[in-house]
Amino acid sequence: MTSQLAATLGPSAYWYLARATGIVSLLLLTASVVLGVLGPLRFTVPERWPRFAIDTLHRDVSLLVMAVLVIHIVTSVLDGFAPINLLDAVLPFRSTYRPLWMGLGAFSFDFLLALVVTSLVRRRLGYRAWRAIHWLAYASWPVAVLHGLGTGSDTKTWWNLALTAVCLFAVVAAVWARIQARARLSACWRRPRRGPPRRFPPDPPSVRPAPSRRSCRDRYSRRQSAEERSFSLGCA
Repeated sequence: MTSQLAATLGPSAYWYLARATGIVSLLLLTASVVLGVLGPLRFTVPERWPRFAIDTLHRDVSLLVMAVLVIHIVTSVLDGFAPINLLDAVLPFRSTYRPLWMGLGAFSFDFLLALVVTSLVRRRLGYRAWRAIHWLAYASWPVAVLHGLGTGSDTKTWWNLALTAVCLFAVVAAVWARIQARARLSACWRRPRRGPPRRFPPDPPSVRPAPSRRSCRDRYSRRQSAEERSFSLGCA
């Protein structure tokens, strides 16, 4: 009855807000995934950004994704065009309206919700357990993309398909950069050392000391400790 009345009266403000927040949530989730994938690269390339800035940006974007998703779910329910309720947004494949695509959306929301909840109690979980659960954020992204392509008023529009293609390209490019960085790091580790370390005379006092250059071995050896230190600071 509610959906028939909504169809008779035409689009409401909730309908427009649900459409907008759905698209914005996908863009923000893509940004969060890209930041998460590229975050470890700061240990393999010259450091241009401080670690806490990247970690803080990644965390803030992830929290913003959840806030926009909640607005998207609430406005979709209040709009009344689709016969769904709040339980349909949390329990996968419970909805009778497009059960497959709505179920994928519920899965994506559950993944992100589990990530947020475990992040709040990550001090008790420990770094390794929290890191394993953190992979749910990466799993939620392709599920969210499929949800957006399968249901919605703007699914077949050219601009929505273009935005989805941009999100896909951004994630693929980030993963490729991560793989290339790991490959260079592995090649550095396999490279044999030749002869004893070279010794250079100390610079004269009048010469300004050159900036320190850490080898890839040094960066890799400090990577895990730096991540754990960032994790402990986030728990404080």
